[in-house]
Amino acid sequence: MLAPYFPPTETLKFIIAHKVFGAGNIVKSLQELPESMRADAVSSMVYEAKARIRDPVYGCAGAINQLQKELRDLQTELAATQADLAIIQCQQQQLNDSMSFPDHSNLGSLWESYWN
Repeated sequence: MLAPYFPPTETLKFIIAHKVFGAGNIVKSLQELPESMRADAVSSMVYEAKARIRDPVYGCAGAINQLQKELRDLQTELAATQADLAIIQCQQQQLNDSMSFPDHSNLGSLWESYWN
């Protein structure tokens, strides 16, 4: 039953899955699935077994939580960087605008001297 999913060239896969789930539970789980889904199920069991060995308490959930935290941190950092970029672009635009147009605020007093 297990031979197609745990070939002799990949003994470590079986050792890891067996250590965490036991051969009987692996067989039982596979028997409950259609044959077309068994290879994916074995891959999932091996992945979960490796995660359980690394983190016996949380397994895959621990890895997922860690990745979600990293994603949130990176999204926060990206948002802050985008805000900084927007501020810099706005400052650059204001600088360009002030250099492009002469200051006409004194024109009234300049012309006033000619009319008086």
